[in-house]
Amino acid sequence: MLTKERLKVLDVQSASLQSYISSSEKQQQLYKRTLMVVVISQIFGGAGLAAGVTVGALIAQDMLGTDSVTGIPTALFTLGSAGAALLVGRLSQRFGRRPGLAAGFLAGGIGAIGVVVSSLINSILLLFISLLIYGAGTATNLQARYAGTDLANPTQRAKAISMAMVSTTFGAVAGPNLVDVMGEFAISIGIPALAGPFILAAAAYILAGFVLFIFLRPDPFMVAKAISDAQSKTNHLEESSNLLSVNRRGIFAGAAVMVLTQFVMMAIMTMTPIHMGHHGHALNEVGLVIGFHIGAMFLPSLVTGLLVDKIGRAAMAIASAITLLVSGILAATGPADSMAVLNIALVLLGLGWNFGLISGTAILVDSTSPSTRAKTQGSIDLWIALSGVLGGGISGIVVAHSSYAALSIAGAVLSLLLIPIVIWAGIHQTK
Repeated sequence: MLTKERLKVLDVQSASLQSYISSSEKQQQLYKRTLMVVVISQIFGGAGLAAGVTVGALIAQDMLGTDSVTGIPTALFTLGSAGAALLVGRLSQRFGRRPGLAAGFLAGGIGAIGVVVSSLINSILLLFISLLIYGAGTATNLQARYAGTDLANPTQRAKAISMAMVSTTFGAVAGPNLVDVMGEFAISIGIPALAGPFILAAAAYILAGFVLFIFLRPDPFMVAKAISDAQSKTNHLEESSNLLSVNRRGIFAGAAVMVLTQFVMMAIMTMTPIHMGHHGHALNEVGLVIGFHIGAMFLPSLVTGLLVDKIGRAAMAIASAITLLVSGILAATGPADSMAVLNIALVLLGLGWNFGLISGTAILVDSTSPSTRAKTQGSIDLWIALSGVLGGGISGIVVAHSSYAALSIAGAVLSLLLIPIVIWAGIHQTK
């Protein structure tokens, strides 16, 4: 039974939502505020992601004294990310972005703390469990891009996505550069140096969670749902049924764009360092190529967002396919000892992924209603994470039985599937 105090709270919340339903000006004000909060949280989230990833494999290697387990940390937090994507999406659908995203980041912070404790007591079991939980931060970092789109107009959605991605870059760049500093800090308080970056990861994820929990008010997703519910009362059942048929194609197309670009990008990127090592490239050269690649994944986001909103989702999804095609051909046919060719190929690989993620996300948002949007987004982010794991895993098998060139050509050809999918779905610029 509801108490009088609880009823008063519900009345206040209902009145607050009503004020946004009836005022497009207030909706835009909340959209801008939401975007600012998401940007701040993503800067912290990026630092939490990158700092931990940098040394996860080294901690496992140090504990077990062998290189054979160095791939396990990445596999664990990627698997954790996949599961968390589904859970955060469902939590956001039921209770809103604020509790969903805050819980995801806090879980990631708890996982990072677990990694620090595992290094103190030298427990490999606790390390692996903690890395699995730590993956929740990765999933939440990706899902936060949706929060900025909840109240965005159709012509603002890609821009909102791109701003979240660019802000992640700032933290992702800062994190690895603080590895030595955090290692020295860890030693000063009696913790192994390699655990230092996870201290930063824990603090960064928890701060990101608190920023969202405290400042993401009123919840943009709950406001968007209330607006959608109010508008749906004027819609006829036949119109809703027709929209649902169209939306299913859009959801499939948006998911296909993101899943395929993730698969192709991870497959080629994973084997590039191995390919370079086999052709005499030094470790610093490998780092340079991968650094340019990661920069191309995120830094062009603001321009990409504007292009997706201006020239259309379909055009940029097709541009993603063509960019990945050229990247794969260059990687396969270029001289293996040429740093210039490898850099261009990997920059194009990152750029193609960037085009695909932002256009695919915009297609997905356009094609869903608030009644199922967050749950659908979480489910699709699960498949994105799993496609990355699959792409990275298959790439080694393909190269072992064939060559890096064959892998790159296969990725190039696979990316072309995006073109008929987008055409079949009939994707236009906006919903």
